[in-house]
Parts: sequence; structure tokens; C-alpha cells
Amino acid sequence: MVDALIVLIVLVLLFFALKGSAKHFRGEGSCCSGGSALLKTDEKRLDGPVVAVREVRISGMHCQNCAETVKRALDSIDGVSASVDFKRGAATVKEDRTIDDIELKNKIESAGYSVLSIIQR
Repeated sequence: MVDALIVLIVLVLLFFALKGSAKHFRGEGSCCSGGSALLKTDEKRLDGPVVAVREVRISGMHCQNCAETVKRALDSIDGVSASVDFKRGAATVKEDRTIDDIELKNKIESAGYSVLSIIQR
């Protein structure tokens, strides 16, 4: 009887662990210190006309909270407005002035992610 109870408890715990893992890998989990109340940031408005658009390939993003973290980091640069898609592993960066690749790379890496490439579009 005790063995059956232990097996039942293990099965229930396994069910919840698998359910949480599935949500995480679909990007619906509350990982990365985001909690369930994800605060999406609005698109940043640039002061001037867009003079350049670049795509930055990023590794290490697992969920929408990760994407929002990268977006906030990039948007903190004067002259940059970013949109980030964790599923594609990429950020689209609009600029109203010339921004150095190294500055973009440093901001993303300081947020805890890796830059794979930066491509002018």
C-alpha cells in the first residue's frame, strides 16, 4: 500500500514537471525572473528618421521575458528602437543615427545573452 502511494506521488510530481517544461519551451513559462505578470514594453519612438535597420542574431533567449530583457537593453541606447523575437533568436534594430556594432553587442551581452551576428538590412 505504501509503495503504491509513493508511486502515485512521484507520478503527480512528474506530471507537473513535464507540464512546466512544456510551457517553458513554448515560451509561456515564468522563467528568467519574469513571473507570470510579464510587462511588455511599448515600441520606442525615435527622435529622427530611420537611417539604418539591422538584424542581430542572439543566442540564449528562451522565452518572452528574455526577449523583453534584450529589448529594454537595446532601447536604452540613444537612437535605437528594437523589436525582439525569441523564437527566431533575433532582434530588429532601427536607428536614427549611426550606432557602432560593438555598442549593440555590449548591451546585449551585459543583459546576459550572446550575439551571433549583426547584419545590415
